[in-house]
Amino acid sequence: MKKIEAIIKPFKLEDVKEALVAAGIEGMTVSEVKGYGRQQGHSELYRGAEYVVEFIPKIKIEIIVSSQEYADIAVKAIGESAKTGKIGDGKIFVSSIDSVLRIRTGEEDTDAI
Repeated sequence: MKKIEAIIKPFKLEDVKEALVAAGIEGMTVSEVKGYGRQQGHSELYRGAEYVVEFIPKIKIEIIVSSQEYADIAVKAIGESAKTGKIGDGKIFVSSIDSVLRIRTGEEDTDAI
């Protein structure tokens, strides 16, 4: 089992969701997060005063899939649909999951996904 975590620009969420559904990937957790990488922050003007936005608003998507094959499909779908070609497009992380338990039914591992 694999966990895919993707940090993307907020306006790309719907495109990513549609790409994942089209690829047969169902179920995801979405969180609004803030952070920065190479992009650092940026300056903005508000009512004539300049201020620095140090943490950029982003969206974090978490998906659990049953195999490396599905992980590869999900990574490709996210990467293609979230890309703008500009700094701050985000990152995708893939990690292994040791076990899963569905609380309601007690199902475990791939049955619980």
